[in-house]
Amino acid sequence: MSKEHESIANLNHEKEALLEKDRAHMWHHMSPFNPNPMIVTEASGSWITDIDGNRYFDGMSGLWCVNVGYGRQELAEAAYEQLKQLAYFPLTQSHVPAIKLAEKVSEWLGEEYRVFFSNSGSEANEVAFKLARQYHHQNGEPGRYKFISRYRAYHGNTMGALAATGQSIRKEKYEPLSPGFLHVRPPYCYRCPFHKQKDSCNLECATTFDEVINWEGAHTIAAVIMEPTITGGGVIVPPDEYMSKVKEICEKHGVLLIVDEVICGFGRSGRKFGHQNFGIKPDIVTMAKGITSAYLPLSATAVRAEIADKFNEPGANQHFRHVNTFGGNPAACALALRNLQIMEEEELIEKAEELGKVLRQELTALESHPYVGDIRSFGFLAGIEMVEDRATKEPAAPEKVTKVIAECKKRGLIIGRNGDTVPGFNNVLTISPPFSTSREEVQMLVAVLREAFDTL
Repeated sequence: MSKEHESIANLNHEKEALLEKDRAHMWHHMSPFNPNPMIVTEASGSWITDIDGNRYFDGMSGLWCVNVGYGRQELAEAAYEQLKQLAYFPLTQSHVPAIKLAEKVSEWLGEEYRVFFSNSGSEANEVAFKLARQYHHQNGEPGRYKFISRYRAYHGNTMGALAATGQSIRKEKYEPLSPGFLHVRPPYCYRCPFHKQKDSCNLECATTFDEVINWEGAHTIAAVIMEPTITGGGVIVPPDEYMSKVKEICEKHGVLLIVDEVICGFGRSGRKFGHQNFGIKPDIVTMAKGITSAYLPLSATAVRAEIADKFNEPGANQHFRHVNTFGGNPAACALALRNLQIMEEEELIEKAEELGKVLRQELTALESHPYVGDIRSFGFLAGIEMVEDRATKEPAAPEKVTKVIAECKKRGLIIGRNGDTVPGFNNVLTISPPFSTSREEVQMLVAVLREAFDTL
């Protein structure tokens, strides 16, 4: 046997040994049982490499999160230096990286916020729900305990965040969940739930919040929670006036507005935060993923200063009685701060905005495809809604959606879909590349997509 063949044999043996251990000990996220998962071994820029040496362009930034791209030595060094100096201390007190990062987050939000650190987007939203209920209680309105979310939206997988989620498949076999969560129809222009066309739209998707608040009783509503664009639920982009109208309705009724920026934040929308595209100032902003570009776990719940100050008043149990052992870990905070500095120094948010325009322009080549019903984009993310028939808008069969994804992977491209959301409507392909992507790589991505569609 030649040395080359011997090396290949050794690699195959190593791979099979790892797969056997994977089958025996691993439980994969979100996936049906898969005896042969791809084992990723390294990554750089916008590309990942598997154990067989195959390279793939990561068109989803992992799970919408590796914003600045893979292999950033500066981020590893920031964490390493902090781990040597102070590896851990709970935020029942304080430490320098958390202080500096909280200041930076407030600066990016453009207003004075108080920041509570956790580890994940789900946890950040749980914090927001508890804060909102306690705030109203301490403000003399203890009956405000309900939250209004939207169908198709995803807000996390813990019991409160999942209750806020408007995706029935995610909830199946886990209910009953936390009580007090209501849902309204989404701003889904392609399949308008109010049966309106553009020339007859009166923003019913926004004014429905006013109706529900009145029907439920404003004295029972604590907050509305929404992403600037529904991302994992199908990249559902609202009309330009939508968020400002919802904010106006919230203010009218004394209801807090929680904006979930877990995916849309940190440059993904072409702005620092997605809601800044719509000119509003939320009461509470939740964030994760891009805050560290996924290099370490970290999330944050930012609360307007005048709301947070209510928790500093004297009295029994007036403080926020919530603790998170690892939330705001010093290394994660130091890394996050360096991550935001890199975005500023390299103008990556402006780059994301420009790449988003390039991506949307390139995707026009698919608009006339018989299995493409709608293409939607928000900054540097996009969704392609697949249909069986463009006239009837019948959602594409799951086999067609998975075939496009598989054909892309064969050609070295990883894309996503809105999986496990709503029965019959898991038909949206999702694209969300790292900001390290070049214009030529965007063009390559769309060229591969076109080839994949041509196999249908």
